[in-house]
Parts: sequence; C-alpha cells; structure tokens
Amino acid sequence: MFRDIFQKFVEYFNLDWGVMWGFTAQAIFFLRFFIQWLQSEKEKRIIIPISFWWLSILGAALLFIYSILKRDIVFILTSIMQLIIYTRNFVIALKSKNLHSLEEVI
Repeated sequence: MFRDIFQKFVEYFNLDWGVMWGFTAQAIFFLRFFIQWLQSEKEKRIIIPISFWWLSILGAALLFIYSILKRDIVFILTSIMQLIIYTRNFVIALKSKNLHSLEEVI
C-alpha cells in the first residue's frame, strides 16, 4: 500500500534525478541562511560569514544548472544575476577580511 502511494506521488510530481538535483540545490541555498542565523545568534549581532557567500555561489550555480535542465528562461536569468551579485559580494568580503587581518597586525 505505501509503495503504491509513493509510486503515485513520484509519478504525479515527475520526480526524476533533475528534480532531486533541484531539491539539493535549494537545500544548499537555504543552508546559507541557517548558517548566517546561527553565527549571528552566537555573536549576538548580525554577522554574514564567508561561508554564507560560498553557499550562495554554490547554490546559485546548482540552481542555474537546474534551470537550464528545466529550460526556464526566468529562472536562468535570475540565477545568472545571483551568480554575478554573490560572486562580487564574496570578493568584497574577502578583501574586507584581508584588510581587517592587516589592521590587527598593525
């Protein structure tokens, strides 16, 4: 009985490897918010750790691949814009981190 219900669920939502890829990509993308929240709670102030930007780029890249598989032009363009913005923010964060490291030494 459970197997029949599961099979109908898989067939109804067309759950193939592409959809599983999309779920994984979305989970990685969501994980960035969770990590940012935990870090902010730990430090009792708003923190955006470098891992937030790593996960943003990875999640956006995986979602970009998923959007190509689904041939969704809106999702493709959104993913491209996210990749550009997140990569730029990552570069800024790295430069800022290096500057802070230098200030601590001086």
